Amino acid sequence: MDKYFNNYLIVTIFLVLGILLPIVALTFGRLLRPNKPSDEKAETYESGNLPFMESRVKFNIRYYLFALMFVIFDVETVFLYPWAVAYEKLGLFALVEMLIFVSLLVVGLLYAWKKKVLQWNSI
Repeated sequence: MDKYFNNYLIVTIFLVLGILLPIVALTFGRLLRPNKPSDEKAETYESGNLPFMESRVKFNIRYYLFALMFVIFDVETVFLYPWAVAYEKLGLFALVEMLIFVSLLVVGLLYAWKKKVLQWNSI
């Protein structure tokens, strides 16, 4: 029982330090920094040039969809690599689990393909 209490105590100390240290550092920085707001400081900075148009630029939603698809399949490789390295130790159960995981991703890819998310036609 004492062994488990020691483990929980260490986790609790790290959790408290992980929460308190950033709060103390940010509060201490806020108290020490100079605060002299002006209109010039609030203006948009564009590499020393005067801003000549609105800073918000409209992007095509397709960029975000392609980025999301990339992230999904990039994360898939992160899960597949350790499985492939330890395949002999994991056995048939892990193979079935990985096939289910990959099949879910294939279903998602087919759904994106059917909804024509992957086509880049100019409008």
